[in-house]
Amino acid sequence: MHRGQGIAGNRRVDRLKHAVNQALRGTVGYQLTKAAPDTSATTSQPADRLVPRPTFILATARSGSTLLRLILDSHSQICAPHELHFRLMNVRIGDTALRDKKEVRRQQRSLEYLLWDRVLHRQLTASGKRLIVEKTPNNVFSWERLTEAWPRARFIFLLRHPAAIADSLERWHGEPRAAVIERVRVYTAKLEEARSNLPGLTVTYEDLVTDPAATVRRVCEFLGVPFEPQMLRYGEHQHGPFVARLGDTGSKIQSGRIDGTLALPAADGVPEPLRDISRAWGYLP
Repeated sequence: MHRGQGIAGNRRVDRLKHAVNQALRGTVGYQLTKAAPDTSATTSQPADRLVPRPTFILATARSGSTLLRLILDSHSQICAPHELHFRLMNVRIGDTALRDKKEVRRQQRSLEYLLWDRVLHRQLTASGKRLIVEKTPNNVFSWERLTEAWPRARFIFLLRHPAAIADSLERWHGEPRAAVIERVRVYTAKLEEARSNLPGLTVTYEDLVTDPAATVRRVCEFLGVPFEPQMLRYGEHQHGPFVARLGDTGSKIQSGRIDGTLALPAADGVPEPLRDISRAWGYLP
């Protein structure tokens, strides 16, 4: 796989948002909005952070992030909880006369970051472990805010064949094919945007399931922890219940085993809107 040069800038992503939101209207968690970075003042105060260096898995839905998080959560030093969706947790200023004040908006943003940090710290403390890795797929739409909140954050970019993502989404949610393709197009554009602007480690779902030991060793090296073979037997560990809308809940993931069977979509079956990103990620020549 190669990194490529990126497939879409902000303008292309913005053009897709309206169409996707119309197709997915009413679906909780998939209204695609982008919070503009606050350039008027520094809102991130590292001394305020209880978790100064979290790790985020940036991935689309249906790309194997639940499998990766269960494997990592099986490590003695890594807490990888279910999807926290903290980006949807906001601070609201009650006084309408104050909401438009620049200083109040800065404070509001800073307080949101403190709230997000507290959510991570609570999970990490309860686990008794040293590192936390969070994997909510919708975080790809807020990668700028993640770096603003945690300047020292680490990022793992998890890729999967875009056409395979679309096929999985269509089977899992039963959405119209056109809406699925648009959704994958927006997700992958934002993921590539983040990957083009942030340092981090890129891994693929295909490598994770066909060569899990080597792939997980790379992730452990990136996180600065030793590889532990029991990570690959994630079904032998306690991870809490599988909860709908907080990660994959299918029978395959609940089996507790890494299924190495893999069938990539045929090249001529890749939808035209997904061919550019498939090529950029090395899935098409």
